Amino acid sequence: MGRTANESILTAIGARVLRSRRLVRAPVWIYKARAGALFGSRILMLEHIGRKSGAPRYAVLEVVDHPGADVYVVASGFGRKAQWFRNIEANPRVRIYVGSRAPRRATARVLDRAEADRTLAAYRDRHPQTWERFRPVLENTLGAPITDTDTPLPIVELRCD
Repeated sequence: MGRTANESILTAIGARVLRSRRLVRAPVWIYKARAGALFGSRILMLEHIGRKSGAPRYAVLEVVDHPGADVYVVASGFGRKAQWFRNIEANPRVRIYVGSRAPRRATARVLDRAEADRTLAAYRDRHPQTWERFRPVLENTLGAPITDTDTPLPIVELRCD
């Protein structure tokens, strides 16, 4: 079934908002002020180290899964070209901020394709409406369709130490 003109416009706007550095960076200051609880449990802030600069960097990401008390799973909506993703590949030692709690040390691990497919399928089952609205935006930012197998969407496990 094809998308309507309104859906296509909303997809383009959503992708453009995700590319707006000012809008995407705004939640970082909220987390730094220890007010991350405003975002609920489906969002976290990842502190990672710049692979060239060595400086701390931050990204606010949706929690795709939370399979255990010390494990969070996130996705890279811009694929493997996202700076935070490239940084954690170079240095998987990170810190995560969840809610208004103090940051916790963690190790990042990129899931293999089979794990990513299973994680994404479980997310689609738990949040079907969110997925239907957000999938076209992700496909726009990734430049590729997201299918049930061999997803082009990189998914990362963050395991607290």
